[in-house]
Amino acid sequence: MAGRLAEPAERHGVKNPVPDDGIVRVFRERRRASMVTLITGVPERELAETAKTLKRLCGTGGTAKNGVVEIQGDHREKVVEYFQNAGKKVKKAGG
Repeated sequence: MAGRLAEPAERHGVKNPVPDDGIVRVFRERRRASMVTLITGVPERELAETAKTLKRLCGTGGTAKNGVVEIQGDHREKVVEYFQNAGKKVKKAGG
């Protein structure tokens, strides 16, 4: 891969960029010994408020950074239900 320019997503450390198609995607990822719920596809202007609401809904910590909301623990069902009730298109993604 020498001589090839890195794609924008690779330069910023994003592993698999998600298409900006208006669909909220909810992933589950194992980090060390615990699970983390990752949410992508939330508009940048709504990111901080969505993270705050989801942390309160799930009763756990989390953060919003680089266009991704991270919630500690496996809360995919609650998160998907939240977005469905809000009238957003949402998909479970990953494993």
